[in-house]
Amino acid sequence: MPIFVTQGRYTREAIKGMAIKPEDRAEAVSRLLAKAGGRLIGHYLTFGEYDFLVICEVPSETQMAAVLLAAGGSGGVTDLRTTLAMTSIEAKGAFAAASDLAPAFRSPGGT
Repeated sequence: MPIFVTQGRYTREAIKGMAIKPEDRAEAVSRLLAKAGGRLIGHYLTFGEYDFLVICEVPSETQMAAVLLAAGGSGGVTDLRTTLAMTSIEAKGAFAAASDLAPAFRSPGGT
């Protein structure tokens, strides 16, 4: 199953609400992912540009898009940034495939 890494920010209203009534957001995220056929690998509060980081497995890009649209539509999170992550074995396969494709590709401006 594809692995995705998502970073995002909580809205000011979400932060105010969680300060008044703290909650473990990993539980809600895990339930949302399960409804999409996925599973939560990790959920972290982060410092810096983003407030949280989620690592998950989801069956497809379409299902991941649905998860992100549902989360973003809730109004509590914003600036969601998602990256597809590959294992080292998957990356090795991609490099091998690139080796086969490279001779057929002409670089822009190349001859």
